[in-house]
Amino acid sequence: MPVADYSTYVRMLENAYEQKFAYPAINVSSMVTANAALKAFAELKSDGMIQVSTGGGKFASGLVNGDMVMGAISLAEHIHRAAANLDVNIVLHTDHCPPDAVDTFMVPLIEESERRVAEGKLPLYNSHMLDASGLPLEENLALSVPIFERMAKIGQVIEIEAGVVGGEEDGAAGSEDTPEEHLYTTPEDMVRVYEAMSKVDGTYMFAATFGNVHGSYKPGAVKLRPKLLKEGQDAIKARFGGDAKFYLVFHGGSGSEKSEIHETLDYGVIKMNVDTDCQYAFTRPVAAHMFENYAGVLKVDGEVGVKKQYDPRAYLKKAEEAMAERVKEACEDLRAVGKTLGAGAAV
Repeated sequence: MPVADYSTYVRMLENAYEQKFAYPAINVSSMVTANAALKAFAELKSDGMIQVSTGGGKFASGLVNGDMVMGAISLAEHIHRAAANLDVNIVLHTDHCPPDAVDTFMVPLIEESERRVAEGKLPLYNSHMLDASGLPLEENLALSVPIFERMAKIGQVIEIEAGVVGGEEDGAAGSEDTPEEHLYTTPEDMVRVYEAMSKVDGTYMFAATFGNVHGSYKPGAVKLRPKLLKEGQDAIKARFGGDAKFYLVFHGGSGSEKSEIHETLDYGVIKMNVDTDCQYAFTRPVAAHMFENYAGVLKVDGEVGVKKQYDPRAYLKKAEEAMAERVKEACEDLRAVGKTLGAGAAV
């Protein structure tokens, strides 16, 4: 299938909300990591999301360019082509664009999508995340709403965040010393977000924070309060009516107990970012290959080495396979296995 169109994307979000599962949103920075995500989604018949950060885009453009927009465009074009051969729906998303990169990252990508739509094509990206969570809420919304209005005109979805995710991920989001009270979005803030965003004729996702922390942690190390999500959903229903709801996003899931992850699905989480664990899964077999084939990958003491062992394809295939297995685990944890709309899943 081609990358999802707007109608399919909205159906995907509603399908996840109604069936209480979430899509793994996999950060990629190369064709190899993108292929790993596609492999996992296709083999499990799971629709999924692939996303690119500013840092991922910059890396993908190559050291000679160092251009985050060029890299993000290149990755998206590859995924559009590769996804067309699969029987699952793929959504393309950008992750954690901070306010100071809106004009240099998000806007150029929106402009590229506007050009494509004017030519009768799909947008390059289905959605973008504007992470203005470091700003006071009213400043956050004053920046987010006009961009949402622009994106909605070409069938794009926006993701915003209120409250700060602790830790650090790819140079974005919070910091290790984020005050604890900032790690939790209040029901009052959630009501204000709904009030502002619902004025736009479009679809959005909302990353409300409930103690999330970016980075790698042992299970149980991160102290979450998932019931804050339920309180927020209840608050907007009480204020705006029973049909009011958020499509919620879970950032910083590493170190979370599976029971907590599953609880968030009951409260409307339909997307969970997966980055740190996939990075490790990708790197681990590369390290093993180097240790196991030390003499072959290095030309030790004037020897010639073993070409089949130092050929990058030898270890990158292993990396792709291992990352794909970690993406599959995420699909299983989030109850997304077999939920593709392309396989006839009901909405």
